[in-house]
Formats: sequence, C-alpha cells, structure tokens
Amino acid sequence: MSMTLVIGNKNYSSWSLRPWLFLKYHGIAFEEIRIPLYQADSKSRILGFSPSGKVPALIDGGLKVWDSLAIMEYLAERFPETQAWPEDQAERAFARSISAEMHAGFTALRTHCGMNCRRLPATKKLPEEVYRDIERIGQIWQQCRQQRWDSGPWLFGQFTIADAMFAPVALRFHTYQLSTNAEALGYVNTVLEYPAIREWVEAGKRELEVIPAFED
Repeated sequence: MSMTLVIGNKNYSSWSLRPWLFLKYHGIAFEEIRIPLYQADSKSRILGFSPSGKVPALIDGGLKVWDSLAIMEYLAERFPETQAWPEDQAERAFARSISAEMHAGFTALRTHCGMNCRRLPATKKLPEEVYRDIERIGQIWQQCRQQRWDSGPWLFGQFTIADAMFAPVALRFHTYQLSTNAEALGYVNTVLEYPAIREWVEAGKRELEVIPAFED
C-alpha cells in the first residue's frame, strides 16, 4: 500500500511542496489528496487527515505525520537509502541548522512574497525587513555552493532535506525577481530547472482557485 500525501493548493502552498518534492525526487510511490485552502469546508476536510488542521500531512497505513519537516524526517528513517542528510557530520549539522532556520524564520519574506505560481515574474516594492531575509538566504546559498560546487548542483552537492526546505524560497526569488549573489542565483536556476518543480508549477498555474490574501 502506497502512502498518501495531503496537500493544499499547488499554486500557493509552499509547505505542501516540500515533502512532495522529496517524495518525487526519490521516486517514492504515493497518492496525492489536494484540499483547496480557505474554502468553507477546508478545515473540516483537513482535520480528517491532520490533527493540526493544516497541510501537509502524510498517511502511512495507520500512521499520520504532519508538518513538512517532520514528514521528511520520517521519510528519511523509513527510506534510509535516500541519504536525506549529508554524510559528513559537520555538514549534516549545518544542513539541519539551515533547515530549521527556514522552518522557523524568514517571516518577512514569506509574508510579503507569498508563493504564487501564476504570478508573472516581476519586482515589487518591499519593506526593509524583507531585504534582510533576502540577504541572509543569499549568504546561506552562497556558502553551501562555494563549499560543494564540484559535487553536484544542490546545496550540499546531492539533494537533501535542506533543498526541499529551500526550493519554495527559490521559486519566490524567481517570482519576485529578488537580487542575490551569483552562487545563489545558480541555485535558484537549479531548482527552477528540476522536472518535478516544473510539474508542480504547471499544475499550480492550472488551478482555478484564487485566494485574494495571497495575491498582490
């Protein structure tokens, strides 16, 4: 029996994208249930799968796992062949640190540059606190790519949970045409060119729901 991943709108739900991308990258079979957000019955439908009332949620037999990072940690244990974190201990600690930083932070960027696959790439006026987030993210990506540029295109050479955590951020950098350093821009392009990301973005563009709070 394959697992089931419960997600929100592909156009808007960056948290849903994270474990979806991890599953896709590693070719792990799963069924997908999409529940459009901010509808009259959204919360009640999601509660049928996730006790937090939020997406994403992973159903594996009788087990329920919710929260993007928790889902991927579970998958890393369930499928150790994914090598979900870097093998080197110091790099693994760093990867976990930046993933946790993404999970808990960059609120200004997430607030003012919401994920929107349908939005035509263009700049917008942003408050100063967003630029602080942009600078910090650019530093993270630059440091990772400078250290592992010769071992693969992802943050630590090979794809890890850190990439799944930052992939929606890379989409935001493209959507809002955010300026950054050359290494970080290269990473954005790596994310944009990955087939599963293209699949997600195209599906998001085809969705009919419009959530005004997430539109400019």
